[in-house]
This record gives sequence, C-alpha cells and structure tokens, in this order.
Amino acid sequence: MSIVTIRNVEFLNNPARFLDPYHFRVTFECIAPLPEDLEWRLIYVASPGNEELDQELDDCLVGPVPVGVNAFEFEGSAPNPSKIPPEDALGVAALILTGSYKEQEFVRVGYYQNTEYDNEEMKEALPEPIRFDRLVRDINTKPRVTRFQIKWDVAPPQGGTTVAAGAANSAAVPSADDIEDEEITVNGKPT
Repeated sequence: MSIVTIRNVEFLNNPARFLDPYHFRVTFECIAPLPEDLEWRLIYVASPGNEELDQELDDCLVGPVPVGVNAFEFEGSAPNPSKIPPEDALGVAALILTGSYKEQEFVRVGYYQNTEYDNEEMKEALPEPIRFDRLVRDINTKPRVTRFQIKWDVAPPQGGTTVAAGAANSAAVPSADDIEDEEITVNGKPT
C-alpha cells in the first residue's frame, strides 16, 4: 500500500514555446505523516533508445508531509537544445515526473509531448539548423502511471479512509483501478 497517491497533475502553461520552462501543479494525498522529504524530478526523454541523452530538468523536495491532501507548484527548465539530436528534436518526446521517498522511487508519471514549428511554412520546409526559438510543445494530458512498492518507514492509520478531489480544469491521474493491468508494474516487473 502506498502512503502517497498522486491525485492530479495540472500543466499551467500547456501548450507553450519549446524554450519556456515547464510549470505545473501536483496534488497528492498522504495517509500518514512523512518525517522526511519527498523528492520530485522532471525528466525530458528525446531519444528513448539512448538513456544517456535523458535530461533531468529540475528536482524539488517537499516535506515534511502532513496527512491529507497536499499540493505544490513545480517549475522545470526547458530541455537544453544542444543535448537533443537533430533527428529527435521534432515530433514525439516523453516528459516524466518521478516521486521518491528516501531514495526509493514510488511513482513515475509519463506524458507524451509533441514538438513542432509554430507556422505552416516551417512545418512544410524544415529549416536547417533547427530553430528552437520557433518550436512549440504540446503535452498530452493523458498520463501513463507506473507505481512501485517501496519500504515506507511509517504505518497508515487504521480505520476509515479519506477521499480527496483533484484540482479543477485538469486531467486527473488515474487510480490503479482505472489502469489496464499491463500498465501497472511492481519493482519494474509487470503484474
């Protein structure tokens, strides 16, 4: 059982220019007080076949975390264009938000991001070199969620459960009941 459950991730600037920072709000529920910080990381994946090209855009610590519904806003830098192979700059990339407690990743929320030029002329006749200042990104708000069992050093309270609602006007992160079986993994292995 997870002590922390993401209820919502709301992108506050989507779509946006490629070079703009990512700005979003994460709402999560915690069912037991956590004395240590949660670590959140934002990772940009331009080349899925080459993990060395992944870019950690930012990370933040949130805590200690009280029981209940909690939220924070996160701003991550845009990807460094010099680290993106030209053949991977346009089209689909991935944006991954990870949550960890005591260096143990407990959730990974992945989004597809489409990157294209901001006008039809450039879309039809691609300029060389790539003009990153003219690119726009659009993040698909339907996430792919992977949860991992970790060793929490706290016990959830016994008895009733609490219900929390996510922020309005955004795509909710689905619960485990809403995700098809093949999407759920435990310790990196499908269940």
